[in-house]
Amino acid sequence: MTETSIDPLGLESGVVRLVDYDERWPVLFAAEAARIRTAVSALPVRLEHVGSTAVPGLCAKPVLDIVAGHPSSSPALTYVVPLEGAGYQHRGDAGIPGHQFFRRGQPRAYHVHLVELGGALWREYVAFRDYLRADREAAGRYGETKRRLAAQFPRDREAYIAGKSSFVREAIRQSSGNVG
Repeated sequence: MTETSIDPLGLESGVVRLVDYDERWPVLFAAEAARIRTAVSALPVRLEHVGSTAVPGLCAKPVLDIVAGHPSSSPALTYVVPLEGAGYQHRGDAGIPGHQFFRRGQPRAYHVHLVELGGALWREYVAFRDYLRADREAAGRYGETKRRLAAQFPRDREAYIAGKSSFVREAIRQSSGNVG
């Protein structure tokens, strides 16, 4: 259970730590989305709260993930300077073509995944979130998988992520008819 006096976000580097769902996460997303929109006000962007913090009742690492969709007519790299001005650190493509990754906070509390609006990555982020929101049983299985992996790999983020990948791929495949 999360206490109101404790900051609901922030994860130290090299650590896999899960916390119970916090009702403040949607409010924090709304506030951060407003900050981002102000920072990139000259550029078109659509923001969505994604990842486990966007799924009511699901445990999560205490880092809020935001997918930022840019139209194909606005190159992704034009967003770097405005996001850096908002306190985000640009981390490059994170090994994913068509993706620019940013993080903010010490310890890190916010991740922005900049992708083409309506592109394959955009659709996958949103579809996975929507699948977990709509299917409470699947969300429960995902939470159990995450807890088991976090206990098994508390200091190995790559192994934790690899352990979740088959679940994530299957969920995206199952939701492919509802991607939008």
